[in-house]
Parts: sequence; C-alpha cells; structure tokens
Amino acid sequence: MSVNSSRFDSALGWSTRKDAWLSKGIRVLLSALAVILFCGPLLVIFSGAFDHNPDPTQLSVFPDNPSLINFQVAAENKIWHYLMNSLIIAGGALLLQLAVSVFAAYALARKKFRGQAIALLVILATMMLPEEVIAIPLSLVIGDLPLVHVSLKGTLLGVILPLGAWGFSIFVMTEFMKEIPAELEEAAKVDGAGELRLFAQIILPLCKPALGVIAVFGFNMIWEQYLLPLIVAADPSDYTLTVALLALRSDDMVGTGIVLAGALLALVPSLVVYLSLQKSFLRGITTGAIKG
Repeated sequence: MSVNSSRFDSALGWSTRKDAWLSKGIRVLLSALAVILFCGPLLVIFSGAFDHNPDPTQLSVFPDNPSLINFQVAAENKIWHYLMNSLIIAGGALLLQLAVSVFAAYALARKKFRGQAIALLVILATMMLPEEVIAIPLSLVIGDLPLVHVSLKGTLLGVILPLGAWGFSIFVMTEFMKEIPAELEEAAKVDGAGELRLFAQIILPLCKPALGVIAVFGFNMIWEQYLLPLIVAADPSDYTLTVALLALRSDDMVGTGIVLAGALLALVPSLVVYLSLQKSFLRGITTGAIKG
C-alpha cells in the first residue's frame, strides 16, 4: 500500500517532493525571519553588554571593542545587590506560589464543598484586575497589615507575600488535577492511605508536568514585577533588578552598555529556569493540548 507524501505536507505547503523547491524556499525564508526577530535582540544585548562603548543608534551583533568594563561599572552601581534582591524575591515567592497553588487546586479539584464554583470564579476574577487598580489598596495593606498592624515597607517579605498566590497557577493545577482518575484515589484509600499520604504519594507525583508549567510562568511573572517592588521599596537599596534597570536608564551619567550589562544579567535567570524545567514544561503543555 503506497503512501501519498502530499498527505504529510504542512500548512505552509512543505513537501519532500523534488519539485517542491518553492515551498522549501519559503520555509527557509520564514525560519530565517523568525530567528532574526527572536534572536536579534538577544544578540544585540549580548554585544552591547561586552562592548566598551556601544552606539545605541547602530545595530551591532558582535562587540567592536570587547571589554568587561560595563559589568565593572554596573557593579559599582550596586547591580549585584539588586540582582540578589530579585533572586531572593523570585525564589521565595515562587516556592510560596507553588505551595498555595497545589493545596488550593487539590481542594478545588478533588474535594466537594458548597460554593466551590464561586471560589474558583473569584480566583479567576483576580486575574482580570490590572496592577494599577490595586496599587493603592495594596500599598495601604502592606503599610499596615490587618490584625497584626505590622508594616512591610522596605522589606523583601512585602514583595514576596502578595506574589504568593496567582490565579493562573491555581487554575492550571486545578484543571490538571481534575483529569487524574478517581480510581487511583479510591484504590489508595482501600490500601489504607491517609489524606496526606494520598496527596504526597499519588496526586502530587502525577502533577509534575503541570508543576513545570506553573513554575516557568510563575517565575517569569515574579521576575518581571515592576510596580509592586516600587510600591514596597522605602529606599533605592530595596529595588529589584527590574526597577534598578529603569533607574539606571534614566540616569544621564550611565551609558547604554551598563544598562545592557544589567539587562543581560536579568535575562540569565529566566533562561536557567526554563532550561532546567524544559522537559516538564513541554510535557505539561503537550498534555494540556491533548486533553483539550
């Protein structure tokens, strides 16, 4: 039985036939264009960060005068301190966010209680509120926590706590946990597994792909925060790297190369997190696409 190769052509008309030179050329052209659009800015950042005196009006892929002077000057402007603030906030907030998302999703997906749909609707509604809308109320709460009357202004904890829960992560985990067969849970209960053991040894290991997805998206969401660290900061030393980069950019005494050096440092953690969780992330995205 012969197989028609045209059945495997892509939407762009890609084909393995010898006379399909036009579709091959189009695919190569589109692939090159995609590489330029996505990798071009990264190359410019890398080039400018290691260039002694980069020209912001010219596009340069390779540094004309390679040097580490930009990183040295950036260090004098406390760039490493800002980077450490960002790493502590991102690490603490991500761990808290994962814990909250997992436990909230377990309650919403595997348990039945009155008002369950309303609870999920309220959680999703928080995703519709822009940061600018809740900036003033959030600033008042951080300045005077209800009940305990403690101010978190000027502390890293003031940034970590508001980022500890995210509606997107809770929603993704909830939908993923709903797809876990109830038979596994029932079999574990028959074997004498308690609630904690059922959660830790049955449900949670099956959610590794979803954990990879919310970890990658959650880290990027936390890492890109600008308004919240600015609200909490009581002094420029409390800035995160994202806020500090804008402050450096507005300083006329700081050159473009120093800002690009800081931008390169800000780019590295996101790449490390994605590459570390790449397999779980792709499995989670693929699983969600198949189930959808």
